[in-house]
Amino acid sequence: MGKVAVVCAAAVCAGAALVVRHRMNSSGKWGKAMLILKEFEEKCSTPISKLKQVADALLVEMHAGLASEGGSKLKMLISYVDNLPTGDERGVFYALDLGGTNFRVLRVQLGGKEGRVVKQEFTEVSIPPHLMVSTSNELFDFIAAELAKFVATEGEDFRVSPGKQRELGFTFSFPVKQTSINSGTLMTWTKGFAIADAVGQDVVAELTKALEREGVDMRVAALVNDTIGTLAGGRYDNNDVVAAVILGTGTNAAYVERTNAIPKWHGPMPKSGEMVINMEWGNFRSSHLPITEYDQALDIESLNPGDHIFEKIISGMYLGDIVQRVLLRMAKKLPSSGCCSTKTQSSTNIEGRPCRTPEMSAMHHDTSPDLRVVGTKLKDILGVLL
Repeated sequence: MGKVAVVCAAAVCAGAALVVRHRMNSSGKWGKAMLILKEFEEKCSTPISKLKQVADALLVEMHAGLASEGGSKLKMLISYVDNLPTGDERGVFYALDLGGTNFRVLRVQLGGKEGRVVKQEFTEVSIPPHLMVSTSNELFDFIAAELAKFVATEGEDFRVSPGKQRELGFTFSFPVKQTSINSGTLMTWTKGFAIADAVGQDVVAELTKALEREGVDMRVAALVNDTIGTLAGGRYDNNDVVAAVILGTGTNAAYVERTNAIPKWHGPMPKSGEMVINMEWGNFRSSHLPITEYDQALDIESLNPGDHIFEKIISGMYLGDIVQRVLLRMAKKLPSSGCCSTKTQSSTNIEGRPCRTPEMSAMHHDTSPDLRVVGTKLKDILGVLL
């Protein structure tokens, strides 16, 4: 597991082990459980020497991805963003951020260098699980309907000038091959989405058709990845920002590259001499990554076995699952009756309901003397009876 995951997953498992230990009488079986935890910590350790190996392997893949399409596990996608914000921007703009199990809609009024962000409003919507595996029309119709509701709440401070169409920046955090600043075809889904008829389609066109069906007067002015949006936001506040990293439901990175260092770029050279590259580094894989048996099992049972290995070992969508797998292995070494037992022991989790990353995070941040939060989560979520 990667460095970020080590901090969270191993620490949570250790905290859970401490709670169980306080209630146990069988030191022999406790020792076997602790060996599992120690082995887990050792296998996912990331000393500086290993991190340097990973960094070198990543750099090799970056160069290969810049050289040709399909030349690397890293797609190194050309974003068509050759200029980032300066802070001079003025006007009312909308944004749609779709990148995981929730999406956000935002409107903002920019006032230039003096006013900066004058005012902003947003709403966040959870995507029903069935829409993540349904059809393109159903997903985008749902998004357009929620966007229409948000536009309907537009106050006087956000009124668009008469005769001017609303402009929307569309942050779409999945691998897309862009063909212009406001068009791009979906290459593959990640993060639990599996809508077959959307793959190979222009996601801006799909959203535009849904907006038209919903009667929303809005033009998609730009299509960007969430990492590129984060980079643009950083540059808006600081002209020295050149890279951005996402560590959330998934993981990715984007940075500013010199155009003459991108052999696969065949278009006219932009005046800036620069191009933002969407690395799509979630798909990075190397023999130097510290991948454990729990990571391997998770990958085999995932919707995309063999893909996005780096994302699966460090991102939020998967950390709770990994913790749960470790705890299940430990639970099998503990007494099945008395002070500690489990309700069931399925192959993928202890009780049947997955351990979500927010719950894992709550356990990780438990600072109470008796680790009360950890104990509660073990009982309520994982079915560990203490």
